[in-house]
Amino acid sequence: MGRTTGRTRRKRNSSEGVLSFGRRAVMGGVAALLLVAAVWTSWGSAHHVVLAKGREHGTLTVARCEDGTCTGPYDPDGPDGPRAGMTIEQSVAVKKGQRFPVVVKPDTDELVRTGAAGLLYAWVPLGGALLLASLVIGGGLRMTRTAWGTALAGAALLLATFFAL
Repeated sequence: MGRTTGRTRRKRNSSEGVLSFGRRAVMGGVAALLLVAAVWTSWGSAHHVVLAKGREHGTLTVARCEDGTCTGPYDPDGPDGPRAGMTIEQSVAVKKGQRFPVVVKPDTDELVRTGAAGLLYAWVPLGGALLLASLVIGGGLRMTRTAWGTALAGAALLLATFFAL
């Protein structure tokens, strides 16, 4: 009586296969959702840096920072004179008196840092999402090599940003 037949064994293997496929599909969806959300978030600032041709460029000198934004005199490239009232999102590396290149977001008084530091800073959410997705890829999908590659890419992006700022 305690013997399993070939038919029972096939049913068990079949249900294990369905559960395995379901787990992999859900974990793949979670990893993809993390990465798509990160690209969407990063692109909000990054597209001003990546597609900066034809936008107003200049230099911002930081005068003060409060409530998550920094202000100071903005000196546009070209014949226009300096303007006040321009703001930029405060980052950890911004100090009073510091000057850096910026681009103006169209139809606003907001600035985005340009150059290598600005480009890397804009993609920081993607770096964090790569680290988080590596846990899902490694643990949920059991793809350890891919998980390590994803984690290393995220860590490299975050470290490059840290040193660039």
